Amino acid sequence: MLFNSYIFILFFLPLCVAVYFFLYHIQAGRCARLWLFGMSLWFYGYFNPSYVWIICGSILANFMLSVYLLRQYETGDVCRGRAVMFLGVAGNVALLFYFKYVDFFLENMNAVFHTDFVLRRIVLPLGISFFTFQQISYVVDSWRGETKGYSFLDYAVFVSFFPQLVAGPIVLHDELIPQLRDETRHRPDAYWLSRGLYLFAAGLFKKVIVADTLGNLVALGFGGLEILTTVDVLLVIVCFALQLYFDFSGYSDMATGIASMFHISLPVNFNSPYKARSILEFWDRWHMTLTRFLRRYIYFPLGGSRKGRLRTYVNIMIVFLVSGFWHGANWTFVVWGLLHGLAEVLTRRFRNTWSRLPGILQWFLTMTFVSFAFLIFRADTLEQAYIMFRKVARLESLHVTPVMLEGLTLPEFRHLAELLHIDGMPGVKGAIPLTVFLAAVFFATLGMKNCQEKEFVCSRKNLAVTIGMLAWSVVSLSGISTFLYFNF
Repeated sequence: MLFNSYIFILFFLPLCVAVYFFLYHIQAGRCARLWLFGMSLWFYGYFNPSYVWIICGSILANFMLSVYLLRQYETGDVCRGRAVMFLGVAGNVALLFYFKYVDFFLENMNAVFHTDFVLRRIVLPLGISFFTFQQISYVVDSWRGETKGYSFLDYAVFVSFFPQLVAGPIVLHDELIPQLRDETRHRPDAYWLSRGLYLFAAGLFKKVIVADTLGNLVALGFGGLEILTTVDVLLVIVCFALQLYFDFSGYSDMATGIASMFHISLPVNFNSPYKARSILEFWDRWHMTLTRFLRRYIYFPLGGSRKGRLRTYVNIMIVFLVSGFWHGANWTFVVWGLLHGLAEVLTRRFRNTWSRLPGILQWFLTMTFVSFAFLIFRADTLEQAYIMFRKVARLESLHVTPVMLEGLTLPEFRHLAELLHIDGMPGVKGAIPLTVFLAAVFFATLGMKNCQEKEFVCSRKNLAVTIGMLAWSVVSLSGISTFLYFNF
């Protein structure tokens, strides 16, 4: 089920929240958590019920494994516990590999060794990368003896909690389970409900009005590669970077807002990354819980920065290679990850030189690299990315094609132009809406605080803003699209 759909907004969400608090009100706490677990499974299996068996089997297997690891920790059997922990992590990775990478592996085997393995064309379960990493963290923490006192129901809700299930944040057990068990959070709270509705409306607006509009132009660009000019390609690069920003930022706000309605706080996952002045700062602001997971469960166990400069750089490259593979079964993601790893290594190596550059130049170089790297991230193949880079390098046809000019024209803008009888004026269908829209998006990205930075206040102003964003977004839901990170 999608957050940006009528059934979710008008039926699923209000029903889920209302029954959840009603069950706590009648002192049926276990039933409330069972209700939340059941609704999360409905949310997850809405488009494909077979997904439910996958996540339920994974939850059951990992919980049993975690119970065993806790017993080994308590008995002091370190060697056996470590061996079982590694097997458990390997099992989770194997599940992820099967669903996400087996066709990629077979396709490359066929290409390199001229074999004829038949591709399985396996449908990727939604959010498998997210809930697999979440369960890996729980298994490792169980081996460390950090998950005592949790019931199976606690664990099941922790993994399946629908606001963060399919696109993050990657939550740790000690961030969510204690809140689910906290009796002070079992009653509806006006502030948390208001804040949650505001965040949900803001995220929905970012997704439906901004990200999806930018996505129209990006789709035009990648769908008509042969006719693109140099300026067209640059416009596509900028628009995709902004589309991904507002798509992911919108989901993060909506996830945080929905959780807030349940009186639950999720970790911040997105903190204005396009204000970063270095790649290091970018990854401290972008997909923050993924960065935390990779640092805690891969980088530190590899030795982190404790074993010399060369080993540190190798560890960084390994982490970013994993990050690239995690995002998708395509060489474009691998190259994207390695490029970011190399950029981080170079930034660390020449930190003093970088720090002496003017701040505006640091920001410009960082965002230029991030945006061009995202072109590889978005491309279907490395060849497609190469063609677009070549068009930029050749500086051919320095104009914007008419079809691209109209790619960012909101339907609301066209209707307003018709209403005011200015539809035929020069520029109304071209450069003016494109310029106005991009200017507004850039201002919001660089000149405004994100929702996580603002301290929410229950006021008439915020009520009006919430209603306005919700109304505009819901009216514009005719073309429902999935979030980009659902693909990972």
